[in-house]
Amino acid sequence: MDILLFILGLACMFIGVLGSFLPVLPGISISWLGIVLLYFTNAVPLNYWILGTTFLVVVLFSIANYVLPSKGTQHFGGSKAGIWGTNIGLIIGLLTPIPFGFIIGPFLGALIGEIVFDTKNVQQAVRAATGSVLGILASSFIQFMLCMIYFGIFISIVWKYKATLFN
Repeated sequence: MDILLFILGLACMFIGVLGSFLPVLPGISISWLGIVLLYFTNAVPLNYWILGTTFLVVVLFSIANYVLPSKGTQHFGGSKAGIWGTNIGLIIGLLTPIPFGFIIGPFLGALIGEIVFDTKNVQQAVRAATGSVLGILASSFIQFMLCMIYFGIFISIVWKYKATLFN
């Protein structure tokens, strides 16, 4: 049973890293699940400190994941209409089955929000929309780095308990 949980945990790690680039998969949450599965084995003693800390990071990042595109729009001179457009576009882009919808949606949402509701010039609207894309890219990069850190935690736990895990 320990080997099965280890294999499932390792699969979660790989899917989590992949999910840091694919918005359909919650990458860091799946990586955390991989660590949890490892602690369900009989070979690895439960460590509430690691589980609690990594879970707190998952919760904080999950919140920040939806805030970063809006902050990017705001930082590049976007108005409240652009920020609302970014958020609405992000949701629509995630639900729409088009390639790169998670990038196109917020960009178009911010652009439309700025042009239609704030009556700025097109150049300023494009600048604000570009900020939303940069926010999404920053969020994806942070999620990838966190997934790699979780993968490192997973490997270090396996390495520490390899003698009991694989017997």
